[in-house]
Amino acid sequence: MPSINQTYMLGSLEQLLNTPSPSGYCSAIMKKLRAETSKLGYAMELTPKGCGIIRVPGKRKGRTIGLSGHVDTLGAMVRSIKSGGTLRFTLVGGYMLGSVENEYCQVHTRDGRVYDGTILSTKPSVHVFPDAREMKREEAVMEIRLDEPVRTSDDVKALGIAVGDFISFDPRAQFKPNGYIKSRHLDDKAGIAALFGLLELLRREGLEPEFPLQILISTYEEVGHGASWIPGDIEELIAVDMGAMGDDLSCSETDVSICAKDSSGPYDYAMTTKLIELAQREGSPYAVDIYPQYGSDASAALRGGNNIRAALIGPGVHASHAMERTHAQAICNTALLLATYVMEPAEAYGHQE
Repeated sequence: MPSINQTYMLGSLEQLLNTPSPSGYCSAIMKKLRAETSKLGYAMELTPKGCGIIRVPGKRKGRTIGLSGHVDTLGAMVRSIKSGGTLRFTLVGGYMLGSVENEYCQVHTRDGRVYDGTILSTKPSVHVFPDAREMKREEAVMEIRLDEPVRTSDDVKALGIAVGDFISFDPRAQFKPNGYIKSRHLDDKAGIAALFGLLELLRREGLEPEFPLQILISTYEEVGHGASWIPGDIEELIAVDMGAMGDDLSCSETDVSICAKDSSGPYDYAMTTKLIELAQREGSPYAVDIYPQYGSDASAALRGGNNIRAALIGPGVHASHAMERTHAQAICNTALLLATYVMEPAEAYGHQE
């Protein structure tokens, strides 16, 4: 198998990380991905709710393989404008409020303006509030301080900020010389980078998958329904999402994670077994784990009533839904496992029938 172009893949990841895309606010990043898809010689079509579909011809008919990743991230939305000129917000996606406290953010108005701010508790200083340390972090006691001369709610409204405006978090992306990558939103922009690493490999080497591929880019995964609908000709779907780390999990930041079961139940036995066999055959570092607090686009597709087999893999990511970290090797291992799977000769799929 030819090698993955790591320089291309990490360059793509950096652009993705620096493009705001909380769930439901993904039009800008989808335009970039559509343009990049065209550069690679493929085409991306958009579904009515803004997800993307990239079709790649295969050598034979008989089955269509789906690969999915989500470009949407955690974020927030303006819930109300407070009398003192700060913003109360509501969560988009599931995360600990303590993980975004003191984080820089941007407010995106519906007419295209962008304002900087900082997420703080309502008691942000130990020099002023004696219970600042002990106060439980929840929505009611969190707010956004705008970097604008605002003192009243009318001052804020004059900026064009309104209830329902999206809020994105500063990713603070860093690519270290030793291969470590730390940033918010590696879930799942690292997975999207792996998918585009696969596309670049297919185009560069003139390779054709054994069966037709449909690559799905979803925009609502973090709120549970990203790939709840998928094209009806897909028979098996591999969700490409982060692998979690910690507790009794064996995944590391250099592994490709193969998830056997998450909160939605077990993934397809034959597909999961085949992915393990291929990782072993190729000598790719991998881990098989169970994620009881996790759901994916594949589980959303199954809950949506799609009659498919499904599996889940992705690069190992530490501190998921907080200040995440992975390694370039994990993303390359993920892209390589995907390439190996889709290039397998038809005869190798016989035991899945």
